[in-house]
Amino acid sequence: MTYLISTDPILLSPGDRMSRDEFLARWEQMPSLKRAELIDGVVYMPSPVSLPHGRQDNLLQGWAAVYVSRCRIARATTQSTYLMESESAPQPDLSIRLLPEFGRQSGVEGKLGSGAQEFIAEVVLSSRAYDLGRKLKLYEREGVREYLAVLMEEQRLEWRVLRGSRYEFLSRDPEGTYRSEIFPGLWLNEPAFWAHDGERVFAVLEEGMRSPEFGAFRKKARL
Repeated sequence: MTYLISTDPILLSPGDRMSRDEFLARWEQMPSLKRAELIDGVVYMPSPVSLPHGRQDNLLQGWAAVYVSRCRIARATTQSTYLMESESAPQPDLSIRLLPEFGRQSGVEGKLGSGAQEFIAEVVLSSRAYDLGRKLKLYEREGVREYLAVLMEEQRLEWRVLRGSRYEFLSRDPEGTYRSEIFPGLWLNEPAFWAHDGERVFAVLEEGMRSPEFGAFRKKARL
């Protein structure tokens, strides 16, 4: 019987403490590593993505992709590493940020993003302890303007918006739809999302993108 043995050096392990520069240098020496984060100087390495996690994540990414393709002044990325503060390098499941000419607050350092994106979403299951703990506090301190936590166990969305220096929960409308305050027209119907009713999810998004607020927002792309 033949066994496959990884020859990659073990340079990162969950719970390790190190500087951000050391974290990035070690990661470069582990070419097969896909997911790792440094939050407040501590290494986190999420468990393999489950089928339910991947299913909801896929719907969320499709929803964001449709929105940014229509508004044309924002970009969405998935599982990209961002440099934050001096000891953090999170890897959000989804982020949406404005283009530089339209007021983006984040930047670029080499091949990585830096600073706070306007919107971040995390699918929360095995990563719950830090997605709703240290990482939430990091995003709040850094100035991420909206943070959507997809709570898999409870099947509940928690959409936070930054008001001043603190997050507050965004309320749904009577039909269960969240409406972003940062990105006009970015609407997400929670019952449809958990039912994995893509037709309804995209119909509500389309309704948001027919709103006067979205029209005014999109006009910026033609100025």
